[in-house]
Amino acid sequence: MASSLTKGTAQATPAGGKTFFGHPRGLATLFMTEMWERFSWYGMRGILVLYLTAAVADGGIGMKESTAVALYGVYNALVYMLAMPGGWVADRLWGARRAVLVGGVVIAAGHFVLAVPAEATFYVGLLMIAIGTGLLKPNISTMVGGLYKDSDSARRDAGFTLFYMAINIGAFAAPLVVGTVGEKVNWHLGFGIAGVGMALAVIQYALGGRHLGEVGATAPTPASPAERRGVLRKAGMWLGVAAVALALDLVTGTYDIEHVVNVMAVLGIVVPIVYFAVMFRSPSLTGADRSKVKAFVWFFVTSVLFWMIYDQSGSLLNIFSEDKTDRDIGGWEFPASWLQSVNPVYVIALAPLFATVWVALAKRQREPSTVTKFALAMLLIGGSFGVMALAGAAAANSGTGKVTVFWLLAVYLVQTIGEMCLSPVGLSLSTKLAPAQFASQIMGLWFLATATGNAINGWATKLNEPLGDAGYYTLWAVLAVLGGLAFMVAHKRIRALMGDVK
Repeated sequence: MASSLTKGTAQATPAGGKTFFGHPRGLATLFMTEMWERFSWYGMRGILVLYLTAAVADGGIGMKESTAVALYGVYNALVYMLAMPGGWVADRLWGARRAVLVGGVVIAAGHFVLAVPAEATFYVGLLMIAIGTGLLKPNISTMVGGLYKDSDSARRDAGFTLFYMAINIGAFAAPLVVGTVGEKVNWHLGFGIAGVGMALAVIQYALGGRHLGEVGATAPTPASPAERRGVLRKAGMWLGVAAVALALDLVTGTYDIEHVVNVMAVLGIVVPIVYFAVMFRSPSLTGADRSKVKAFVWFFVTSVLFWMIYDQSGSLLNIFSEDKTDRDIGGWEFPASWLQSVNPVYVIALAPLFATVWVALAKRQREPSTVTKFALAMLLIGGSFGVMALAGAAAANSGTGKVTVFWLLAVYLVQTIGEMCLSPVGLSLSTKLAPAQFASQIMGLWFLATATGNAINGWATKLNEPLGDAGYYTLWAVLAVLGGLAFMVAHKRIRALMGDVK
C-alpha cells in the first residue's frame, strides 16, 4: 500500500534514511510502542470483567455481573477521559515525546501492581494504568500525525491505517496469552504478563526515539509559570472535592458503585461540552479554525454512540461468550477471553485492504468522503447489534441456553468493518481539523468520545436485565441506524464546515 505513495516523504524521513514499508522510519518506533502498549491493555481488559465476576474460591472478587459491567464502563471512561489532561500536559508542559515515555512507565508499574493478589492494591493499579494511558494515548497518535506534516491526505490516512494495525496485532495476541494464563492458571499472573508487555513498549520507545527527529520534542504552546500555578491550583481543588465526597460517602456508609457510575456518566457529558466551549472562546482561534472545530463536534457526537455500542464487547458481549456461547472444541472448552482476539484478527486482515482501496479510489477521485465513512460506520455498528438481538433470541429459545460461536464471529465482523470506516479515519481527521495550538487536545477530545460513550454505558447496560438480550440489542441497533441516517442527511453542512479538509 505504501509503495504507491511517494509525496511528502522528504519531510518525514531523513535523506538516505530507511523507511518503514515506504513510510517514515519513526513510524516503526511508534508502531512497536503502540503494539506492546495495546498488548498490555487488551490483555488486562480481556480478563477484567471475568476476574471481577469470578467467585472468591476461584481467585476472583465475586462481584455481581451488573456491578462488574458498570465498573468496567466507568473504568474505560476514566481511561479515555484522562486523555484530555494528558493532551494538555504535552501541549503546554512536556511535549508529546516525554508525555508518552512517562505514561508508559506509569502503565507498566500499574500492571505489576495488579499482579499483587490483594483487592485494595488492585484498584490502585487500575488507577495507575488509567493515568498512564491518559498521557500516552493522545500524544503517540499526535506524533504519528507529526511525521506526515506536509504529506497529502491519502498518504496520511494510509500511515494511520498502518499504525492502527499495531493496535490490533497487540490486541490479537493479548487475550490468547494473558487470557489463557489468567483464566486457566492464575488471574494475577495474567495481569503480570500484561505488565511485561508494557515494559517492552517502554524499552523499545526509548531505544527508537532517535528516529523521530524533532517530532513531539517540545511543547508547541508552553504554559507560563502563572498558567501552570493556576492549573495546579484548580486540579488540586477538584481532586480535593472528589476525595472529600468519597470520604463522606464511605464514612456515612452510603457508598455504592452506582454513585461512581452516575458521577462518571454526568462528567462524560459535561466535560466535552465545557471543553468545546472553552476552545470556541479562545481568542487565538481563527474563523477557519472555528469552522473546523464545529465540524469536529459532529464527528465527536457520532463517535460517542459508536463507541458506546462497540465497547460493550469487553463487558456484556464478554459475559455472553462466557455464559451463553458454546465454546467446546473436541471436549475442551476454550477460554471466553479468546473471543476478544477475533476483532483484531479481522482488523489485521482488513486494514491493508481498506488502506489500499481508499488510496486507489482517491487516485480515481471516487473515494467516499469522511462524512460518508462515518455514516456507514454507524449503520454497520447498528447492524452488529441487530445480529446480537437475533443471537440473544436464539439463546433464549435453545434447549441449552447457548448458541454457536458463529453468532459472535458474525457480530465482530460487522463491527470491524464499521470500525475501519471510523476509527483510523477519525484519528487522521482529528490531526487535520485540529488548530495548531490545540493539536494534542483535539486528539484528546477524540479519545474523550470513547470516554463519554463508556461513561453512558454505566447507565445503558442496566437496561439489559429488564429488557432481555433481544430487546436490549434491538434498542441500540435502531438508535445507531437512525444516527447514521441523520449523518447522511447533514452531509453537505458538515462538508462545508470542514473547509479545505477532505
